[in-house]
Amino acid sequence: MTAFSDRLTRLRSYDHTLGEVAFLLGGIGTGNVSVGARGELRDWEIWNAPGKGVRFPYSFFALHVDSGGNTWNRVLEARLQPPFANSHGFDSADTAGLPRFPESRLRAEYPLCCVDLVDEQLPVRVRLEAFTPFVPLDADASSWPCAVLRYFVRNVGEHPAFVSVAGSLANMTTAYGHGLFNYVRYHGESINTRKDGALRGVHMESQGFAADHPMARSMAIATTNEACTIRPTWYQGAWYDSIQDFWDAFSRSGKLSETSPESGAGNEMMRQVGQKIGTVAPWATIAPGDETMFEFFLTWHMPNRIGGWDQAYNPDAPPVTIGNHYALPFENAWDVAESLAVHLPRLERLTHTFHQALFGSTLPDDVLDAVAANITVLRSTTCFRVDDGQFYGWEGCFPGQGCCDGSCTHVWNYEATLPYLFPELAQSMRKNEFLYEVEADGKMNFRSRKQLGGAAWDMPAAVDGQNGTIVRLYREWKLSGNDQLINDLGPSALRALDYALPCWDQDGDLVLDSEQHNTYDIEFFGPNSLANSMYLAALKAGVEIARHLGQEARAQQYAKQFALASQRVDDLLWGGEYYVQKLDDINAHRYQYGVGCLSDQVLGQYMAHVAGLGYVLPEAHVRQAIHSVFLYNFRPDLSAHENVQRTFALNDEAGLLLCSWPHGGRPRFPFVYSDEVWTGIEYQVAASLIFEGFVDEGLTLVSAARARHDGLRRNPFNEVECGNHYARAMAAWAVLIALSGHTCDLTRDEQRFDPKINQNDFQCFFSNGREWGVYRQRMGEDGQFIRDTQVLYTKGASEKQAPA
Repeated sequence: MTAFSDRLTRLRSYDHTLGEVAFLLGGIGTGNVSVGARGELRDWEIWNAPGKGVRFPYSFFALHVDSGGNTWNRVLEARLQPPFANSHGFDSADTAGLPRFPESRLRAEYPLCCVDLVDEQLPVRVRLEAFTPFVPLDADASSWPCAVLRYFVRNVGEHPAFVSVAGSLANMTTAYGHGLFNYVRYHGESINTRKDGALRGVHMESQGFAADHPMARSMAIATTNEACTIRPTWYQGAWYDSIQDFWDAFSRSGKLSETSPESGAGNEMMRQVGQKIGTVAPWATIAPGDETMFEFFLTWHMPNRIGGWDQAYNPDAPPVTIGNHYALPFENAWDVAESLAVHLPRLERLTHTFHQALFGSTLPDDVLDAVAANITVLRSTTCFRVDDGQFYGWEGCFPGQGCCDGSCTHVWNYEATLPYLFPELAQSMRKNEFLYEVEADGKMNFRSRKQLGGAAWDMPAAVDGQNGTIVRLYREWKLSGNDQLINDLGPSALRALDYALPCWDQDGDLVLDSEQHNTYDIEFFGPNSLANSMYLAALKAGVEIARHLGQEARAQQYAKQFALASQRVDDLLWGGEYYVQKLDDINAHRYQYGVGCLSDQVLGQYMAHVAGLGYVLPEAHVRQAIHSVFLYNFRPDLSAHENVQRTFALNDEAGLLLCSWPHGGRPRFPFVYSDEVWTGIEYQVAASLIFEGFVDEGLTLVSAARARHDGLRRNPFNEVECGNHYARAMAAWAVLIALSGHTCDLTRDEQRFDPKINQNDFQCFFSNGREWGVYRQRMGEDGQFIRDTQVLYTKGASEKQAPA
């Protein structure tokens, strides 16, 4: 165990008044519980579905201090903040009427979080440190269904202090919603069991469900502290007897007896509350000047998710289920806790190694903020992994369910986080797309449904999604050096590439110009550089894929097509400052952009740069086009911006519009998201600007996006678009790639860096499919660069080889 609060110094902190802050805990595909800026546990999302706003009744941590003849009791949170205008006040389950700390401050550098709780009246100082293990290149090590919570209590008084920290948790294994008065609805029976041994705590299980039932669930709260008292169930009385009995006992001595299952008279629903709450209360006597850690594990085991993309549970008609990959190694939540205790030293060491490698960088703070904060998408309910190891993703999430299913290709195109941190999961997405979602004629279904038992997505192919996925396959191949990936998927990828011209080139001139469905949920008509830059990037990838497969004639055909198409696209669409869409009548089809300056106009070039494919259009025009995007589409103040579409940035905030018409020519009904601001596109454009040498402009976009996520207006750990934790926002990682100039081709064992910032003293995290670590570059006394690549982790390395 290593305390880490002193290391969280790079990024801004968030005080108790910032109610939007919610730092996610939980692993890949496990669901989450979040820590708020007050130190509260919030947004319980562990039921195989999103749960923004879901609270667990009486699930909180409390402090008892006895020192110098005085006693203090506090909920281990800062005070609740206004507004307090609830129709029935705060429910007893919120414990809003119990004493709390006057102030708190949350500091976070993902995956680590610390909350300092401040109360000058107490003779102790308290902080919470929280994390879930995170190890790039090891998806299983990053998929623990747990939250590690450590409360550090320092005695700053003159007398020894008896301190107890009580963690209480509600058994929600049979819960499936809320009813009148916000009472929890339960389906079936559950039981709390006291556990003693190397770990001490309470295990909570549902009862009477088959092993493959979605309600076959378990949860646990455990401590590693030896000295503790445990109350597996609270007093089962009426009204507020349960919480009254608990608080009276804890505030009196800080120790709890194991209560009998007696029940008082009253409403059965109220009596159930006490039966479902369990508490673990480690204690210690702390000498003046000393500090003691109280360690807790919150673990859960929800092994069965509803099959397919439907997440709605109907207790009257339980659906077919599919297993969660994260749950396979464990029997139940207590098994998770016991296994975590064994493996945590190594997992924590590697988690800290990653954190230090990332945040020890010389990259700007806003870049690190954007890069790290959007890793959370991979461990949010946007993503899940089923029992066969296949990884899936929504586009984002509604508060209570996923939004836009099928690992949508035209949205996931943008992200660059998954392939660099967990390439095996990115490869699993490519396998699903090319083995199961490409039809005999080469059409790729842009939403993956077949492997989860659904019918093929019945819409036209997405021009950006299909071509972009070919580029992403090439990227995954080069990042990993996995030739077998191309041997297996390459034929399908080339079939998908050959689909492009018959489908989208109506006049046979190698320029895509027919009806083109795209990520704006509409169809573009006529030649445009978004679709054609994507196709050009796919052609360049196709050359290399065909060549690897021994199809040299096909490779040469693609190379010839690329050369001709690139020239024709440039000749046809270059407008002098940027690329445009060519239509004889801009209003003949609704939802076009014509002579507008589209932020995504060279999206294919962005993807080609990330994949290491080089230029797909003339470099000089690409540079001028992307600079025009910044010049015309960035608004340092949106107060005067007129937007009747969805609004993601407003008032005096800065942001990048999806499109503008600097020289007129706006259609009567432009494409439906044209006036909006999306962080995923801001990061794509930021990376593109940096790739082309416009570093300051790129950093301006990153800073604008992160300034809007300040904890007051928006959650810093949740960038939304069409849903929470939106996948497109993971394009932030491409900014790191662009700034470091990192290129990688492990099929040739080649890796290079060409920093675009701080060249004389540069340090940055790097990763590929085999290893991760730190690249350093500094100017020597002789005027030559001194370069050093330090590998900190190698995939598949034995424990002896793992970094210290």
